[in-house]
Amino acid sequence: MSNPIKSILATNAGYGITLLRIIAGLTFMAHGSQKLFGMFGGYGLAGTGQWMESIGLAPGYLMALMAGGAEFFGGLALVIGLLVRPAAASLAVAMLVAMFSVHWANGFFIQANGFEYALTLALVSATLLIEGAGKLSLDRNIAS
Repeated sequence: MSNPIKSILATNAGYGITLLRIIAGLTFMAHGSQKLFGMFGGYGLAGTGQWMESIGLAPGYLMALMAGGAEFFGGLALVIGLLVRPAAASLAVAMLVAMFSVHWANGFFIQANGFEYALTLALVSATLLIEGAGKLSLDRNIAS
């Protein structure tokens, strides 16, 4: 296996990162399902796209597709432990966009639709980007 691919898949993280990775992945998948499929009380692509357009993220449908795709498929990658670093990078970017375009003006606390939740998910994603998928992952098995 080539060195760049091996470095993407390699991990020195222990078992604890697995729990963080799976729970974060399921959380991201749920939010992506809201945007893409209208599940869990979400608005689906059309509704999410209209909302994104209304806050200045244009074209709204494409932005909804990108955010929902990053969250759903990135979350799936975290859950199964495959290509965790690239998935975590895309999820961190998605959370930073959400934080600064939607939540920042509302302050820190989530009760006022603030940025604390997006910040937490961005930091979890950054941690996975740095540490890798952990011992219980497909990435580790492939890189070995």
